[in-house]
Amino acid sequence: MYDKGKVILGLAIFLCLASFPAWYIVLTGKGDYRPAPVLATSENQCVESKQYMREYHMQLLNQWRDDAVRNGRAIYTATDNRTYDINLTGTCLNCHSNKAEFCDSCHNYQGVAPNCWDCHNVPVMGK
Repeated sequence: MYDKGKVILGLAIFLCLASFPAWYIVLTGKGDYRPAPVLATSENQCVESKQYMREYHMQLLNQWRDDAVRNGRAIYTATDNRTYDINLTGTCLNCHSNKAEFCDSCHNYQGVAPNCWDCHNVPVMGK
C-alpha cells in the first residue's frame, strides 16, 4: 500500500542528484579555483606587504581618500617608513595598469563592485 521500496529508491535518486554538484567538484578538482591576477611590472614591492594588500587594500584606499580629499594630506608613510604620494592614478596604477587582468579578476571572483571608477578613469593598458 505504501510502496516502501519506491519511496526509498526515490529518496536515494533525489539525494544523488541533489549532491551531484558537490561530488563533481571534489572528483574533478575544480573546486580550488583562485584568481591569479597578472601584475605587468618589474616592481616587486607594493606600498605594503602582499598579504596586507590582499586583505586590506580597500581600507587603505578609503584611508587614502579621506587623507587626501578630506584632510589635505598627500603623503603616505608605509610600515617600513617608505613614503608614497597618496594618488591612485600616480602610485597604484603605475603597476596595476591592466584593470581587466588585475583588478577585475579578483573583484569578479569575490562578487564585489568597488566604486573607484566612479571618480577615477579606468586605466588604459600600456600606460
